[in-house]
Amino acid sequence: MRGSFGLMHYWAKIGLLLLMLTMLGCNTLKKVEDNELLLTKNSIYADDEKITDEDIRSLIAQKPNSSVLGYPLRLNLYNLAKDNPDSSFTDWLHRKEKREKRLNNLLSQKQVNRLRESFVVKGASEFLKRIGEPPSVIDTSLTQKTVDRLQAYYNSKGYFNNTGSFDIVESKRKKRAGIEYKINLEKPFMVDTVVTNITSPELDSIYNKTAEQSFVKEGDQFDLLNFNNERERLTILFRNSGVYNFQESSINYDILRDTTLAADDQLMDVQLNIQKPRSTNDSTAQSPYRIHRFKKINVFADYQITGSQDSLNTLEYGNYTIYYNNKLRYRPKALTDAIFFQKDSIYRDLDRIRTYRQITNLNTFKYPNIEFIPDSTQAQLITNIYLAPRPKFSLNLDFDVTHSNIQQVGTVFGATVITRNVFGGAETLNISARGSIGLLKNPSLSDETFTSELGGDINITFPRIWFPLNTERIIPYYMLPQSRFLVGTNFQRNLGLDRQTFNTVLSYNWTPSLSLKNNIELMNVEFVRNVNPDNFYNEYRNTFNNLDGIADQFDTDPQYADFFESVDDATDPFRLSIPNGANGFVQAVLNNEIPVSQDDFDEVNSIEERRQRLTENNLIFASNYTFTKNSRTDINDNDFYQLRVKLESAGNLLSALEDVVPYNKNDDGQLLVFGVPFSQYIKTELDYIRHWELSDTDVLAFRSFFGLAVPYGNSKSVPFVRSYFAGGSNDNRAWNPYELGPGSTDNINDFNEANLKIAMNLEYRFPIAGDVKGALFADAGNIWNVFDNEDNPDAVFNDFNSLADIALGTGLGLRYDFTYFVFRLDVGFKTYNPAEEWSKRWFRNYNLSDAVFNIGINYPF
Repeated sequence: MRGSFGLMHYWAKIGLLLLMLTMLGCNTLKKVEDNELLLTKNSIYADDEKITDEDIRSLIAQKPNSSVLGYPLRLNLYNLAKDNPDSSFTDWLHRKEKREKRLNNLLSQKQVNRLRESFVVKGASEFLKRIGEPPSVIDTSLTQKTVDRLQAYYNSKGYFNNTGSFDIVESKRKKRAGIEYKINLEKPFMVDTVVTNITSPELDSIYNKTAEQSFVKEGDQFDLLNFNNERERLTILFRNSGVYNFQESSINYDILRDTTLAADDQLMDVQLNIQKPRSTNDSTAQSPYRIHRFKKINVFADYQITGSQDSLNTLEYGNYTIYYNNKLRYRPKALTDAIFFQKDSIYRDLDRIRTYRQITNLNTFKYPNIEFIPDSTQAQLITNIYLAPRPKFSLNLDFDVTHSNIQQVGTVFGATVITRNVFGGAETLNISARGSIGLLKNPSLSDETFTSELGGDINITFPRIWFPLNTERIIPYYMLPQSRFLVGTNFQRNLGLDRQTFNTVLSYNWTPSLSLKNNIELMNVEFVRNVNPDNFYNEYRNTFNNLDGIADQFDTDPQYADFFESVDDATDPFRLSIPNGANGFVQAVLNNEIPVSQDDFDEVNSIEERRQRLTENNLIFASNYTFTKNSRTDINDNDFYQLRVKLESAGNLLSALEDVVPYNKNDDGQLLVFGVPFSQYIKTELDYIRHWELSDTDVLAFRSFFGLAVPYGNSKSVPFVRSYFAGGSNDNRAWNPYELGPGSTDNINDFNEANLKIAMNLEYRFPIAGDVKGALFADAGNIWNVFDNEDNPDAVFNDFNSLADIALGTGLGLRYDFTYFVFRLDVGFKTYNPAEEWSKRWFRNYNLSDAVFNIGINYPF
C-alpha cells in the first residue's frame, strides 16, 4: 500500500503540472488579433510527396513558435510581458493621492524620469520580451517568399518549369492555422553533352588527365551543386599543379539548348569555360595561366614588421637562403624542415598550407607571412617567408574554482614559465607550479577541514620525433610531429592516505590529417607513495563499519579489550581503535586466534586484501597508443562522430629483464623495484561519440564506452589509479562518483572501482529560452571485476547474464551557454538499480528526494 500511495502521489504531481501548463496554454493567443492566425505547422509537398529534408525545410521564411517538449514556453513568456510598461508606471504613480507629489518632493523630476525609464527599459516586461518570442502570426508576404525560395531551389536541381503555391489550412482550434507549400516539378532537364573552352594549353592538359573525375557528367540531371563542386575541384586541382595564382572566378559555364529539339525534350549542352586571369589593370592584357616552379626560396628568420631588412646577414643552407640579424638563433634544419617548398619543384597549394601549419606548430614564431613573386618569365617564383619571433620568455597565470564529489569547493592556482627555442631547434620548455586548497564535503574523510595539493612539472616539447632512428619517411613533417618529455611530482595532504606522486612521460604525437590524431606514450612511469597508510580505516568508513560489525560480538570479552576503545554511542559503546585495534583484530582473525564463522573469516580476509592493495605503494611502468578520429569540421558542426581507441601495456619490459636484473621478491613472490612491486597489466579502451543534428536547434548525442584492464604476471589486480569507476556528472548521472557497482553490489566500499566498464549515454538537447538550454538524458552502464583476485560473485562479470547488472539512470538538465563555456546542472533518477532485489529494481528511487544533482562545465560528451 505504501508503494501504491507513493506512486499515486507521484502521478498526482505530474497531473498538477500538466494542469498548470494547460492553464498557461490559454495565454498563447493573448497577443494574436481577431483577424490574425497563429502559425502552428509548415508542410512542403513536391508532386504530392511530403518533403522532410531539413535542408529544404530550412528555406521556409516563417516558422511556428519554438516549443519545449511541445509547449510554447518562449511565446507564453513573451505574452506575460506588458505591452505598455510606461502606462503601468503612470497608473501606479496616480493610484494613490499625493503619491506623485511625495515622489517629486523626495526626488527631482530628472530622477523620476530615470525611474520611469528604468521601469520601462530594464523592468520585467523588457526582460520577458528579450527571452521570450512574439507570436508567429501568418504573414503572406513571408509565405510567398518561401514559395519563391522553393522554386529557386528546385530550379537549381534542374526543374526549370516548376510552379509553386501555398494553402493556409485553418485548424479546428481557435485562431490557429498551418501552411501547405506545393511545388509541381514537371520534367527535369538533363545534361546531354559537355565541351570545354580552356584558354591555357597547360590547364587544358591538366584538365584532360582528370576529366573522368568531373562532377558534371553527360546523362546526369542538371544540379547546380555539381557545377559548384566541379569549380571547387578544378580550383584545388590547378592550384596544386603549379598554378599559384589561379582564381575560381575564371571558371564559368554556358548552358545551351538545341532549338531543333522537341519542346518536351529536356536536354541541354554544357560548355566549360576557363578564361585568362582577371587583370588588375584594364590597360594590360593578361597572359593565360601557366605552371610555376620555385626559382628561389628566402627565409627571414628575424623579421621585424617595422624594422629595416637591408643590413641582414645571409646563410645558404641547401636550396634555401636564410636572412637573420647579428647571430642566427635557430638551427637552419629546424627552419627548413618546416618548409615544404623545394627549389625547381612546381607550386602546390597543399605545400603552402602545410608550411603554415608546421611553422605555427613550432610555437616559436607568430603567424607567418608567405609571399610569392613571379620573375620576368612569369613561370618561376621567388618565395619570401617572413618569420616574426615570439618573445623568448612568457609567464602564464591560472586560477580556477572547482567542485567534486570529495570537495565542496576548491581553488586551484598555477603559474607556468615558458621558454622558447631552448636548444636552437624551436623547442619549448614549460616549468609549471600549481597548488590547490579545498573544503571537504564529508568531515569524516579527514581530521582536517581542508585538503591541499602542491605540485609541479618540467615539460619540454620538440617539434619533431625525438628518436634514435630516422622516422621522417614514416611520419613526415606535414603531419605536425611532436615529442614531449615530462617530469613531475604532486603532493596531496589532509585527505585519505596523503598521497605523493612522481611521474615521467616520453610521448610522441602526430596528425596525418585534420580528422586523425595519433599519440604514443613510449614511457609513462608513475610512482605513487601513500604517506599515511594508517589512515585507511578513517578514509574508508564503509570498510571499517563492516569490520567493526564483525568485531561487535567480541567487544565485551576482556581478552580482546586491547582492540577496542569506548565511544559516546549508546547503541555501540565499544569500537575498534584505528589503526592498531583494527589491524590487530584482522591479524588475530586471519591467524585463527579469534574464532569466527567462515563467512566472517572470508569478509575479514577480503577487507585485509583491499587494505593492503590500497595502502601499498605503486610503480607503474607503462606504454600506450591512442588513435583518435574526429569528423567534426568546426565548433558549429552538430552532425559528427568521434572514435578513440587506446591500448596500454604495463610492466612487460621490467618483467622481461627478470633473467638479467637480480630483482628482490616479497612474500607473495612479486618482483620488487626499489622495494615496490611493479604493476603488470594490459588495458584497452574504446570510446565512440555520435551527434545527430535533428534541426537547427535540436541535437541528439550518443556515447558508448568499453574499457578492460587485465592484471597478470607480477600483479593480481589493477592499480587503483588505473581502474574504472562509475557515476558522476560525466558518466551515469543518477549515481555519485564511485557509488555505482561493481555489478549488483550496493555501494559496499567508499570508493568502488573495478577493471571492466561498459557505459552508454543518450542525450536530447534543445533550446528553452535565449541562452538557456535543456536536455533529457538516459545513462546506462556499470563496472565489474574480471580476471583478477575478486571473489564476490555479485561484483564479478561471469557471462552475458551479468549484463542484467547494467544500471539505468534518466533525468533532465539545464544549461546556460556563456559562449566560451557551458554551465550545466543535471538531475538524475535511478530508473533501474541492479543493487536492489529483482522485484524492486525499476523506479524504486524515482523521486526528487533520492535524485542526484550534478554540476558540470561544458557538455558531458
